[in-house]
Amino acid sequence: MEDVARGLVDFVRDHQIWAAPVVLVLAFGESLAFISLLIPAWGALVAIGAMMGPGQINFWPVWVAGGLGAALGDWLSYWIGFTFKDRVASIWPLSRHPGLLPRGVAFVEKWGIPSIYIGRFFGPLRATVPLAAGIFEMPYWRFQLANWISALIWSAVLLMFGDVISRVVEWVWRTV
Repeated sequence: MEDVARGLVDFVRDHQIWAAPVVLVLAFGESLAFISLLIPAWGALVAIGAMMGPGQINFWPVWVAGGLGAALGDWLSYWIGFTFKDRVASIWPLSRHPGLLPRGVAFVEKWGIPSIYIGRFFGPLRATVPLAAGIFEMPYWRFQLANWISALIWSAVLLMFGDVISRVVEWVWRTV
C-alpha cells in the first residue's frame, strides 16, 4: 500500500493539474465504509499537502476536492447503513472485523451529531460512524450538515498538517 501512495504522490508532484481529482478520489476512498478499511489514504493526503508549502499546488481547489470526496464517501456510507441496516455487519470487510461496527454504533448512540465531527478524525470510526448513523436513521439533513462541515474541516486539517510539516522540515534543513 505504501508503494501505491508514494506513486500517487509522485504522480501529483509531476502532474500538478491532477492534484484536485486525485485528492477527491483519495478522500472518497478514505471516507467510504469498507474501502477505508482497506486503503488508508490519509498519509498520501498529508504528503500532497506538503507540496503546498513550496507553492507547487494551490490549496483552494485541492481543499474543496478533499472535502467533496470525504463528504460523498460518508454520504454513501450513511445511505448503505440506512438501506441495509443490520445486514451491513455481514458484508466484507466488516464481517472480518466484527468489533468495528458495534464500536461505531455505541459512539453514535453516545455522542449523536458530534460523533460525525469526532469520528471523521479517527481511522476505524471514520469507516463506521456514517454507517451507524444510517442504521439508526439519524435525521438526514442533520447528518448531511455535520458531514459536509466536518469533511471540509478534515480536508483542511490534513492538507495544512502536511504543509506545516514541510515548512518545519525546510526551516530545520536551512538552519542545521
